[in-house]
Amino acid sequence: MSTYEIMRQFAATWGLLYFGVIFIIVVVYALWPSKGAAFDEAARIPLRED
Repeated sequence: MSTYEIMRQFAATWGLLYFGVIFIIVVVYALWPSKGAAFDEAARIPLRED
């Protein structure tokens, strides 16, 4: 196996795992119950009148 193939396989395997973990963290953060009020407030920003 060449160095390129080893690095490609490493990046494919651990890159997928890395981005999967980041995705899970973002989803948990977005759905965390204590963050609901902040997200509701942010959702109303475009509807405010100055």
